[in-house]
Amino acid sequence: MTDNGKSSRSPKDELPFGDVSKLVELLARSGVGEIRVKQGELEITVKAKTEALAGTPIEPTTVLQTTSRAEAEHEADGSTERDAGLYVVRSPVVGTFYRTPAPDEKPYVEVGDHVRAGQTLCIVEAMKLMNEIPADVSGELVEILVENARGVEYDQPLFHIRPEV
Repeated sequence: MTDNGKSSRSPKDELPFGDVSKLVELLARSGVGEIRVKQGELEITVKAKTEALAGTPIEPTTVLQTTSRAEAEHEADGSTERDAGLYVVRSPVVGTFYRTPAPDEKPYVEVGDHVRAGQTLCIVEAMKLMNEIPADVSGELVEILVENARGVEYDQPLFHIRPEV
């Protein structure tokens, strides 16, 4: 507190509770499991309780998590020094990760493959929509971080690529 009785925190540091309640309402109406919003250093994640996904209404006990952008990046990519210099391809949506275009087909890519920018690496299915995930850079595919047919979160690392120099 300052001498005039007001908080010394700037409005930028304040959590926008009006916006958060709108996110909770949107989550309840949409039936999705999670909504994540990032603005600058502030990240707000609203997750529905498991029972809510099964058809019961979302209760006011919806989980709210705020994280700074730096904390989120560190948690999301699990960066270690061995990852230095590698490009991380991240999921743009919450969904199911598929390495193949169809169940009986070969994977889009394998570890050790040379990939080019724009080449499809996988599919992430979200709400029955198949989202092709392209490589943003050309280089060697070093690591596939997710097992086929597993759920992925927004911004979760999927692949490591050693970019061409």
